[in-house]
Amino acid sequence: MSDDKLLPLRQKIDAIDAQILDLLNQRARVAQEVGHVKAETNAPVFRPEREAQVLRKAAERNPGPLLGTDIQTIFREVMSACRALEKRVVVAYLGPEGTFSEQAVYQQFGHSIEGLPCVSIDEVFRDAEAGTADFGVVPIENSSEGVINRTLDLLLQTTLTISGEVAIPVHHSLMTKSGTMDGIGRICAHSQALAQCNAWLNQNYPGIERQAVASNAEAARMASEDSSVAAIAGEIAGQKYNLQTVNAHIQDDPHNRTRFAVIGRLRTAPSGRDQTSIVLSVPNKAGAVYSLLAPLARHGVSMTRFESRPARMGAWEYYFYVDLEGHEQDEKVAQALAELKQNAAFFKLLGSYPLGL
Repeated sequence: MSDDKLLPLRQKIDAIDAQILDLLNQRARVAQEVGHVKAETNAPVFRPEREAQVLRKAAERNPGPLLGTDIQTIFREVMSACRALEKRVVVAYLGPEGTFSEQAVYQQFGHSIEGLPCVSIDEVFRDAEAGTADFGVVPIENSSEGVINRTLDLLLQTTLTISGEVAIPVHHSLMTKSGTMDGIGRICAHSQALAQCNAWLNQNYPGIERQAVASNAEAARMASEDSSVAAIAGEIAGQKYNLQTVNAHIQDDPHNRTRFAVIGRLRTAPSGRDQTSIVLSVPNKAGAVYSLLAPLARHGVSMTRFESRPARMGAWEYYFYVDLEGHEQDEKVAQALAELKQNAAFFKLLGSYPLGL
């Protein structure tokens, strides 16, 4: 009886699937035409502002029952597959495979890309600068532990610009080969992950040695080869290295998130919902920072982030990393930036890019 009811529904789904398949290939053929036009004008294959607009519009038009975020995931993969018909984009990230950085890559670019895992954040920058990779994805701040200092230092030095941002939830699990803590002598993870799970570890395994390693995925690899090692890592790394979960979601902050920057040589056009990142320094005198930032208030530009880093070239001198609402081409932002350049002892535009979805 149930099969009799299901059969017409399955036939209806098969017919819809055939329509979807036809429409997907229609879209792919148009994307190929776009690729030919881009090749004639030497335009970039990946346009983050255009893809952000498509994803926002898809969610806004979605009548349900599918969630808007699920619709965006589907459209992101469709765009990624169509983009790969023009060129398979190479994206460098902090590896090895299975890291949250790799997850951020797929969240930004979809899966139809070539991922290039790197041993350090420095190498991600080098590969993007050398052209070995079209883009790099680097962690820039964590909601629990604050900014990633090495990324900020390299952004100051590089010729690359930020062309996008990705924020992902970071859920840590304690994993071993056996799924138990029997015989475990070390708990390994990236230093940031150890810090993000510090209170939980103190409460549950205070007597076990903790060792900081290059990445959580590296910790998972070590645990897969050594039954005396437990790893703190994400679910993807655990699956890749065939580990069993001892405890899930052990991060101290249940809302723990990490924000990543997409770096490359592309300067993005306005998408309608953008952010601009800059670095400033000021003369060492009273009221200098207040005076420097006054143009933002004068032109009605909101500041969403303000971080300081030692300049390392004199006592009590700092660089200030600032995120602003809007694109550098927006009139009020352009006016404010022009005044900031005049008043700052040092000014660098890191990039204008679409806000993360």
